[in-house]
Amino acid sequence: MDYRHILHLFSPLGHASPFDVNMAVDAGFDVVVPYTRVELKELGGLIQDAIFSRGPKGAKATGAFIGGKNAELALDMLQAARKAMVPPFEISVLADPAGSFTTAAAMVAKVEKSLTLAHGAGLSGRKVVVFGGTGVVGFASAVIAAQQKAGAVLVGYDGEARVKRLADSARQRFGVEIGYADGSSEAANAKALVDAEVVLSAPRAGVRVLSAAQLAGAAKLRVAADVNAVPPASIEGIDAQDDAKPLPGTQALGIGALAIGGVKYKVQAGLLKRMIDSQKAVYLDFRDAFELARQLVG
Repeated sequence: MDYRHILHLFSPLGHASPFDVNMAVDAGFDVVVPYTRVELKELGGLIQDAIFSRGPKGAKATGAFIGGKNAELALDMLQAARKAMVPPFEISVLADPAGSFTTAAAMVAKVEKSLTLAHGAGLSGRKVVVFGGTGVVGFASAVIAAQQKAGAVLVGYDGEARVKRLADSARQRFGVEIGYADGSSEAANAKALVDAEVVLSAPRAGVRVLSAAQLAGAAKLRVAADVNAVPPASIEGIDAQDDAKPLPGTQALGIGALAIGGVKYKVQAGLLKRMIDSQKAVYLDFRDAFELARQLVG
């Protein structure tokens, strides 16, 4: 019997992402079914409905996608989905809330490549400051950087409390040490930039975080990346299409949202395709996305 490829798309939000639906269909899923307002406690039952209805062979043609806009909840849902499996009844699962895990992976991979080409070494030992640290992209980017032995720091636009909690969560979940800093004012942001070698910026769309004057004071800055495609750029002087282009007034290279987005698109498509092609269940998050992003950027 030939089984059609079905993807069950789970979101805790009121709407599933049309972006993710499009990506899944283009990657090769025949049917994509969205489920909204899904609570963590409900996910196990939904997963078991999916795994038992088609038998072990049909399970290979079945997948689950976890969306939303919360990194910690998405990771908890991924874990809950895995616990709900009853081998050989087991399906593949990808967590990519708001496409942010694949975006973070693409951004860090582009930065790592730029550092290596320009300075002969990647992220290890470098101070990486992440603006927009309370968001999904910021959190995942910081964890990825820390796993590459960088000194990552989350900066919170509303103070230290929330980014401290996220840093604590990263330590508990992944065993990495991440710093945190206040970013509630221009002066605080300028202070956070001191000694930064890499800046990763992932704030709300259309919000300017760093000005040219602030960047001019970052003497050690080598690469700055901005995932914001909505004007104005969150880092002044970076155009959305910049791809390791000199950042005016600094010694750094700038990487813009569209340069990052081109890799992000390929990463998400590649992970979805992996779910279809794999002969055994795979469980994918931003770590798998970063591995693939590294391959894609070379």
